[in-house]
Amino acid sequence: MPARPIASATVSFGLVSVPVQLYSAAESSANVSFNLLHKKCSSRLKQQYFCQKDGEKVERDDMVKGYEFSKGQYVQFTKDELKALEEKGNNSIGITEFVPLKHVDRIYLDKVYFLGPDKGGERAYKLLAAALEQTGRAALGQYASRGKQYLILVRPLDGVLVMEQLHYQDEVRSAKEVPIGDVEIKKQELQLAIQLIEQAASDTFRPEAYTDTVKQRVLEQIQQKVEGHEITEEPTEAPQTQIIDLMEALKASLARGKASGERKPAKRAAQPAATPKRAASKRKVS
Repeated sequence: MPARPIASATVSFGLVSVPVQLYSAAESSANVSFNLLHKKCSSRLKQQYFCQKDGEKVERDDMVKGYEFSKGQYVQFTKDELKALEEKGNNSIGITEFVPLKHVDRIYLDKVYFLGPDKGGERAYKLLAAALEQTGRAALGQYASRGKQYLILVRPLDGVLVMEQLHYQDEVRSAKEVPIGDVEIKKQELQLAIQLIEQAASDTFRPEAYTDTVKQRVLEQIQQKVEGHEITEEPTEAPQTQIIDLMEALKASLARGKASGERKPAKRAAQPAATPKRAASKRKVS
């Protein structure tokens, strides 16, 4: 089935405008989700809201949105006021600069979309993709949609333009916040670790070699339940926490890799069982 566009926009840089259509780059319904039911009759439960102060059930017409400006203190906003706060979407992807793609750290990546040419924009689209490919650069700019403004990066991929939604600088935490201790790495340990990495190294990225075996197992067990069988949990041993000698662990890992002979690619899991209708609901339970 051909991809369907989810929105239209225009990539603008200088006096050049490229009409494009946005496509989802990944499936968002990959997770297996469950619904909350009444145990007695298996009916779906309806979510309700209660006031923390007086315990009364609050209907939707009596709800307003508020911002907590101080602990326990809120300022309320009407629907019109909230609408006025929203960024007005103009379907324009405004490019402000072109940066080396290799200098964009992956920690900023949030979401990914494909861009395809809209009617009349095929030539300008291909020209932009080819120019970015030749220069090794990506287009950095902003895009307003759904009341928000997003930082975006447009890069080429096999002749297609990809739009990456990025985090802003103030949304990304510094790696320096993570405590890593103060220890010294021995030269021999580093050499063994490098050997272990080289032993399992690949020259290409092959995501097709991996499948979600957990999701497959869950779907198979759900199908068993649909067919009237009970689900039983297989006994598993809890991992044993132990202090290991790092050098010995590295040497043992290398020896095990050599003993197994030539490294083989990860096996593909079998096709998952048919998804039961009840398990295909998109509503998630938090």
